[in-house]
Amino acid sequence: MKIRLVNNGVFTVEEDIQAALVPPIEGFYWIDADVEDLAVLQPLFGLHELAVEDSMTEEEQRPKIEVHDGHYFIVINSIRFDDEEIFLRALNIFLGRHYIITVTKQKINELRAVKPLLLEQEVNRPDRFLYHIVDLVVDNYFVVGDRIDARIEKLEEDILMHTKKSHLEEIIGLRSEILWLKKVLGPQKEVIAALNKRDLKLIDDQLQKYFHDIYENAVKIAEAFETYRDLMGNLREAYQSSLAGRANEIMRVFTALTTIFMPLTFLTGIYGMNFDYIPGLRTPGGSIILLGFMLVLGFGMYYFFRKKDWL
Repeated sequence: MKIRLVNNGVFTVEEDIQAALVPPIEGFYWIDADVEDLAVLQPLFGLHELAVEDSMTEEEQRPKIEVHDGHYFIVINSIRFDDEEIFLRALNIFLGRHYIITVTKQKINELRAVKPLLLEQEVNRPDRFLYHIVDLVVDNYFVVGDRIDARIEKLEEDILMHTKKSHLEEIIGLRSEILWLKKVLGPQKEVIAALNKRDLKLIDDQLQKYFHDIYENAVKIAEAFETYRDLMGNLREAYQSSLAGRANEIMRVFTALTTIFMPLTFLTGIYGMNFDYIPGLRTPGGSIILLGFMLVLGFGMYYFFRKKDWL
């Protein structure tokens, strides 16, 4: 657990948690905690037991905002994409009048990225800290969206160039990740809308207008992932079409080769029959003439098929 006094974006580390119980003359306290620290923080700050229980659960949390006496409990999901799987990590936030408590189970990059931003913007209130951290979380969805878009384009190119069975597994896996994420975006968008429109006394009225910009970005993200879902459907159709085209190409080659060898097989069948007299059978050089004729016939048919673009 790290306790920081934030005054105009400047951090001062506090060692004693008791200091954070008293509102500072200027600034606010940011307490960056793990779930295990909630056992200490709950009685000191009067955190609601249900909110603490939600923060400590191992299950994925639904984004939400809860209003309790003296503080708000907000859950938003940070996103990470490692080119194989999409990960969501819950960021639990307790917002009070003079403090903000962030609780996470894993490390979240946005918490590190917000530090220089607080100094640049000279942040002096916990609700402004909330605005910046939510803004960073939402902006990261755009970054992940761009990577997913690039992944879809590359997958489409690979399918058109050389279709593999593994491509279908990638399509199904990525599509399921996108559908799962799309379900999460709905509740998260509602939370941001509540921060924008709901009457929340711990958030400055002027600051709520800025949450409207974040809400518009959240809407764009939801629309983008809706597009990605459609693109994955189109990609699966392209995969199936590519397989069908490849099968047709193989069948066309086999058919052409079979057609070429049919007359050759016919000739060898005739000269393999048990007759006393077959034209050219006992003629000197007859076998060479027959083989030459078969070669000319075979290459002639091959040239004809190539000219017709059948091979």
